[in-house]
Amino acid sequence: MLEELRPGDLLAELPADLSRETFETLLETGAFRLERIVSRGQATPEGRWLESDTHEWVMVIRGRARLEFEGVDAPVELGPGGHVTIPARRRHRVTWTDPGEPTVWLALHYA
Repeated sequence: MLEELRPGDLLAELPADLSRETFETLLETGAFRLERIVSRGQATPEGRWLESDTHEWVMVIRGRARLEFEGVDAPVELGPGGHVTIPARRRHRVTWTDPGEPTVWLALHYA
C-alpha cells in the first residue's frame, strides 16, 4: 500500500533555466529508479560515451531527441511516445535534443 498519495504532472513545473539538463528522481526503490530528465538543446559531448551498470528504459514525453549507439550506423530518433531500452554497459550518447522546446524524458534504471 502506498504511504502517501503524491499526484503530479510530468509536464508541469519545468525548470525556468534550461541552460543545463535537469534530473529529478520521481520514485526509487531497491530495485529501480525512475527519473524525469528535461533537456533543451543539450547533447553528450563529442567523443564521450555514456554507459551504466544498470539497464535503462527511456521514453520521450515531449520534444524530440536523437541517440547514437556504438557500432550502430543509424541513430535512434525519439519523439513523443518514442522509447528505447538500453542494456547495461551498452555504450550510447545523446547526439541532439530539440533546442526550440524542452524535451521531457522518463528514464527507468533497473538491474
